[in-house]
Amino acid sequence: MKSKPANKIQDLQFFGEFGGVNPSISDSSTYTFLSANSMSQTFEGNMEGCYLYSRNSSPSNLYLEEACAAMEGTEAANVFSSGMGAITSTILQICKSGDHIISSRTVYGGTYAFLKNFTPQIGIETDFVDITNINAIKNLVRKKTKIIYCEVSSNPLLEVADIESLSKIAKENGLKLIVDNTFTPLSISPAKFGADIVIHSLTKFINGTSDTIAGVVCSSKEFIHSLRDVNDGAFMLMGATMDSLRAASVLKNMRTLHIRMKKHGENAMYLAKSFEKDGIKTVYPGLKSHTSHKIFSKMMNETYGYGGMVTIDVGSLKKANMLMEKMQDKNLGYLAVSLGFYKTLFCAPGSSTSSEISDEEQGKMGLSEGLIRFSVGLDQDIERTYIGIKKCLKEFKLI
Repeated sequence: MKSKPANKIQDLQFFGEFGGVNPSISDSSTYTFLSANSMSQTFEGNMEGCYLYSRNSSPSNLYLEEACAAMEGTEAANVFSSGMGAITSTILQICKSGDHIISSRTVYGGTYAFLKNFTPQIGIETDFVDITNINAIKNLVRKKTKIIYCEVSSNPLLEVADIESLSKIAKENGLKLIVDNTFTPLSISPAKFGADIVIHSLTKFINGTSDTIAGVVCSSKEFIHSLRDVNDGAFMLMGATMDSLRAASVLKNMRTLHIRMKKHGENAMYLAKSFEKDGIKTVYPGLKSHTSHKIFSKMMNETYGYGGMVTIDVGSLKKANMLMEKMQDKNLGYLAVSLGFYKTLFCAPGSSTSSEISDEEQGKMGLSEGLIRFSVGLDQDIERTYIGIKKCLKEFKLI
């Protein structure tokens, strides 16, 4: 019987310096060597387990990296000071001037802006595509294509990537498949279906307390070592280093991830079914009405459900704003960006988290200004929560 993702995290054993059940925090920026030769060998990358300088690695960060790699079933991982640090460093490690990327049309706004506006300045071109259109992706591959980039469940439209099919295209053409799994930790294990690199914004569900900005890249030892190379490693040279104190904090929160994701998923399913039953336009991978429900179901680890993200469309930004303000006033959640918090968070992504995407492009991809994205919280009584939301919907004649 194969070990499940949460088991792999739980099976890790880290003792503190004095026998503590939590590993000791390494509060140092630099580390001593017993010999000058060891220092030079470490600079050359030949001293496994030796620490040089915390911009490169530290014991506290290594503990979190081992936990993330165990969760995703990869050989290694590298933590970053933010999810965007993880994304940008990974892309720039692989692509050089003249290279080409195929990306999902709906990705996090920061990722979209980086690929649309920043990378062209250094000669890297991106084609954005409906990630569910496998034939279109095949037709976009060219000689200089290096990456297929997607999110398991896209932000904010919740389009689901068929990772196995994308991996087949990538392998046939010598490309790297990069998958952002921020929305679905534990629910989906992308490496199992052929993803070469798995990225998370640790800020979100994995940390779960909305008090830390952090990211991680999970991949092969070879790729992680390339990121850390003192001569040409994007992580090492761009300095997107995670603080050791924060790494220790995320590691502690990660131990309850399996409990939290199960509850997020249960609550999201309840809200999605309730919204749909009341005639609201609802998108959630757990609903049979979702176009990729079967694909998600095929990939998922059933224990953790279909994730904690749900969207509804109320028709206009004015209506969306009124509804969100009323829900916050009634203490049903917070009008805030981000996700993975214990409290439900909601926003209109067209004018917030996806505002980097032009109105024209939003229209093409089907991102309505009336779309509301819910990061469903850990409410003990989700039925009570929905009753409160329903009252708000009725007040504005949305049902």
